[in-house]
Amino acid sequence: MPHILVATDSDDVAEETFSALASYGTTVSRVRKGQDVRPVVKELEPDLVILDLQIGNMGGVATSIDLRHEAQAGRLKEVKIVMLLDREVDKWIATEAQVDAELVKPLNAMKLRKTTDFLLGA
Repeated sequence: MPHILVATDSDDVAEETFSALASYGTTVSRVRKGQDVRPVVKELEPDLVILDLQIGNMGGVATSIDLRHEAQAGRLKEVKIVMLLDREVDKWIATEAQVDAELVKPLNAMKLRKTTDFLLGA
């Protein structure tokens, strides 16, 4: 059963994400702050992390880089990352953040589902 962690302080984004993904045996958890992602990833070992670009004082970019560095150092297992962007022009920053995929908000439930299914090998 896949486990997905969503990091967003937006209730609307969280609701859209849960609606699109919390089915077919998929578990979806949420944190509201970027700084909470690493400890939750360590504890729950999700298969996929979805990061909102703008989350509090540690945004999606810093959180993604943190997860990648921790995995490279052997302190976390490698995890797939999707970043939710605010604008098309933000795609370059997703590359810098070493994410596996990016989607531009507002979310399209079908695109989100297809992206997660692809990354999870479903």
